[in-house]
Amino acid sequence: MSEAAAKTTGKESGARPGRLRFILMLLVSVLALGGGLIAAVGPSRLAELAGLGGAVDEAAPETPAEPSTEEMRAALAADPGRMALPLEEIIVNITATTATGRQTSRFLKLDLALIYDAAAPDAARLAEREIYMRDSFQDYLRTLDERDLRGSLGLAELKSELLRRARAISGGEAPREILISDMIVQ
Repeated sequence: MSEAAAKTTGKESGARPGRLRFILMLLVSVLALGGGLIAAVGPSRLAELAGLGGAVDEAAPETPAEPSTEEMRAALAADPGRMALPLEEIIVNITATTATGRQTSRFLKLDLALIYDAAAPDAARLAEREIYMRDSFQDYLRTLDERDLRGSLGLAELKSELLRRARAISGGEAPREILISDMIVQ
């Protein structure tokens, strides 16, 4: 086949190398943009923004069920070596992200009690260090995002961090557990 015949065959089929490159570059750009968006906000948040599920009612965020006051009292009565130190109600602002991606502020209200071992040598210091524990708890709570409190994992991490701070401030291992009687995000 001659060179002239090859050129006319290429023109007849409509294939142009410039158009093919443009389509490939456009496809690669769209894939890179989508991958970057998924990496930036996460797949579950992207699905929530797209309306494909995972949306949480903003008026009533999910809060896991906690033991009632009666259950807490029954658990304490079963072990006389454990004592409860109820802390004052804590109300702080936390950040939240709306469905449109805008940062907003929410209120977090916590009613909690510190369960401690009365036989521990540092147990006597807990009552006098209560104000410092409360201050440390508030410092930590203000750094939280609404997403940090979702699900049982969020609640477990919250309790773990508060217990770690209580032990650091008391200077010992007397604090054993944090019980949350009320947790409201509004």
